[in-house]
Amino acid sequence: MTTPARGSARSRRHYVTAGLAAMMGTTIEWYDFFLYGTAAALVFNKIFFPAIDPLTGMLAAFATYAVGFFARPLGGIVFGHFGDRIGRKSMLVVTLLMMGVPTVLIGLIPSYDSIGYWAAVLLTLMRICQGLAVGGEWGGAILMAVEHAPEGRKGFFGSLPQAGVAPGLILSSLAMGAVAALPEEDMLAWGWRLPFLASILLLAVGWFIRMKVAESPDFAAMKARGAAVAAPALEVLRRYPREALLLVGAKLAETTWFYTIVTWSLAWATTGLGVSRTVMLDAIIAGAAVGLVTMPLFGLLGDRLGFRRVFIAGAAGLILFAPAYFALLQTADPATITLAVVIAISVVYAAMWGPEGGLFAAQFPPEVRYTGLSMPVQIGAALGAGLAPIVATALLAWGDGDPGLIVLYLAALGVLAIASAMLMHGRPHLALPSADLQQAGMQKGAAS
Repeated sequence: MTTPARGSARSRRHYVTAGLAAMMGTTIEWYDFFLYGTAAALVFNKIFFPAIDPLTGMLAAFATYAVGFFARPLGGIVFGHFGDRIGRKSMLVVTLLMMGVPTVLIGLIPSYDSIGYWAAVLLTLMRICQGLAVGGEWGGAILMAVEHAPEGRKGFFGSLPQAGVAPGLILSSLAMGAVAALPEEDMLAWGWRLPFLASILLLAVGWFIRMKVAESPDFAAMKARGAAVAAPALEVLRRYPREALLLVGAKLAETTWFYTIVTWSLAWATTGLGVSRTVMLDAIIAGAAVGLVTMPLFGLLGDRLGFRRVFIAGAAGLILFAPAYFALLQTADPATITLAVVIAISVVYAAMWGPEGGLFAAQFPPEVRYTGLSMPVQIGAALGAGLAPIVATALLAWGDGDPGLIVLYLAALGVLAIASAMLMHGRPHLALPSADLQQAGMQKGAAS
């Protein structure tokens, strides 16, 4: 059973360390992931696809970007399986290396002018490795923070790895913004490679931090009671299909909104609206900086008001703000654009993203929680974020340059997210994990 010792000074050190380590680790991994998206929006069409027209080249660059998202469900299944069977901590170390090493290697890939389309093949392979890593990383980081946290604080600590998105986005945007200031010829020749190569330093820091974290107490208790499941993915599909589908539905709106803002809007504004790269990157940095504060606040608000209510409020904000966002972007005024991006990231997105870890983790018991959290979330990310730039580009073309169809698409996903969240249960699997595990252990003992 859960005892007061959970709140001791020793336990407090453990859950604070786990929360900060999860945040810092995800900062590094999201830096790598966002760096690719920013480069795909700004330079990859010129480096790896120069033989085709600019619009088609942009679509090709976004296609390699999407490949990473479609690798994420497989990563969620594989790392979820071993995370539920072997442990959360070991999987986080492996995913960190699988994310960081390919990022460094991307910075070393020769251009199309040197090796032809083999450059695009190598780029795609590295992107697949990144996708597999992020597919396993997110669920593990959430669980290490949530499962270490005391009752009544799981929303806040679950928001810390979520908040790692903000500094990751800031660092990647600053890095690309610095090289974007170079003369065009220098940036395309060698400048774009520097942020990817610099990832090796972040990789070393992340590995050191992750090695210092203790294993999740919920996982350790589950293993001690012999409640481990042989095939977690099959168990989720057999016993928790409803919960898995609801996670997919809720995830679609949040992830599509975010990647439409930070990836597609970046490309559209710079190529279609004549907005400078610096203005857009600075706006994204400002939104992420404010989001670094608001994401944990929304997680804390989830502890007070309930995860579902805060998430639903964020989805409603998406529906209401989407038309205004695109209208503000089309003014081409730097201050107006910055305001639009800041609201989109630090308010609308943060309201969904902050409480999401606690809400989603509550849907599954510890023995299948890594898989149950990772698999449907990464499917939602693949369908939402992976296709967001491609879908937005196609809808813009169908609308003859008017983003109205994009607004309708986002609003429909917002309605789906609200419906999905309303059908989720509260936090029974997080509120009494030890009781659930004890009952499983008693049943196993009675059967033996």
